[in-house]
Amino acid sequence: MKLATIALDGAAVPALVRDGAAFPFASLAPDLPASIEALLAGGDAAMARLRRAADRAGEAIPLDQARLLAPLTRPSKLLGIGFNYSSHVEEVRAKGIPIPDLSNQIWFNKQVSAIAGPFDPIHLPASSEQLDYECELGIVIGRRCRHVAAADARKVIAGYLVANDVSVRDWQLKAPTATLGKSFDTHAPIGPWITTADEVATPDDLAIRTLVDGTVVQDGRTSELVNGIDAMIAYLTQVMTLEPGDILLTGTPSGVAAGRNPPAWLREGQVVRVEIEGLGHIENRVVAEPLDQTSFIQ
Repeated sequence: MKLATIALDGAAVPALVRDGAAFPFASLAPDLPASIEALLAGGDAAMARLRRAADRAGEAIPLDQARLLAPLTRPSKLLGIGFNYSSHVEEVRAKGIPIPDLSNQIWFNKQVSAIAGPFDPIHLPASSEQLDYECELGIVIGRRCRHVAAADARKVIAGYLVANDVSVRDWQLKAPTATLGKSFDTHAPIGPWITTADEVATPDDLAIRTLVDGTVVQDGRTSELVNGIDAMIAYLTQVMTLEPGDILLTGTPSGVAAGRNPPAWLREGQVVRVEIEGLGHIENRVVAEPLDQTSFIQ
């Protein structure tokens, strides 16, 4: 199944995507959850209700007429991992940047306020010109879990989505955690929906790429992962409890703007498209950070 959030009558509503249309949950069955977050929190029982309702006739909104929002907006965690594609490790090494000990996974927080919709604009910050892209496979956690063995990791995955780990490189280097440079508003566009895990047979061998203004700048496969999906979940859950709806970003292949000579930072007006085989694509235009939003108190 493909699980989306759409804008409908001024509200964000969950919808099932099939046959080129979005079907709001409420039009399929009255007892379905009112958000994707609530669906995941409801566990197997909620998912079973949705599966039973999935083939019913409901209100069909053609996808070309639907506004797709971020499928999840406030997960308890949005985590990213660095240096997790072999080609990107070599790209960074070629720039003369020291590579950390990769026997330890390099995780960082990306604040959830960075989440944006799959076709929303990305802000070029007022405080930096070093705006970069990173195509990434996103894992959506479906079960509350801790101390998960690698062999059991797939049992806790609800599904997968397309993500762009937009990065502001000078801010990223201000501190070892990288969190500030990864957390600017709008710098985590995700979507276009969550494809449930049962429909993704080989998440560890999918084509993934980024295009800027139609030109391919990143082109890889998730088979390049230094730490695979199972290893990532096993490693993280030694430390923390993962909750339904948490999102893990799994790294990026070579071709980032910072890896080019000279760096090819994103500019205002450019369009960044991230595609993952079988999962769809997201596409975001770079706009100047709105001046009326750079300073406010509410």
